[in-house]
Amino acid sequence: MIELIKRTLLTGVGLAVLTKEKVEELAKELAEQAKLSEAEGRELVDSLMQQSEAARNDLENRINGLVQKALSGLKLATQDDVAKLAAKVAELEAKISAAESKPAAEGSATGS
Repeated sequence: MIELIKRTLLTGVGLAVLTKEKVEELAKELAEQAKLSEAEGRELVDSLMQQSEAARNDLENRINGLVQKALSGLKLATQDDVAKLAAKVAELEAKISAAESKPAAEGSATGS
């Protein structure tokens, strides 16, 4: 019976969204209903917590993958793209600044 309940919880995202307190509360209720020993109850809680964390991580990875796929389809600039452009702009500004200050320095040296 407990295996059936555990499998039912693991389907979908149900277990992924449960908080630690809710998982512990659920495990205690299941342990009481199944008349499990304290050790078996703790084992059930630990098992559900591990499975909850795994389900949460899996859900997060799937969501991140879907978001990345959607964003790449939009052809939006990434933070890396913007950072590279900012560095290039800074480099070009420095070159322009250097080029603008050269003729002024050369003009004053030849005018003396």
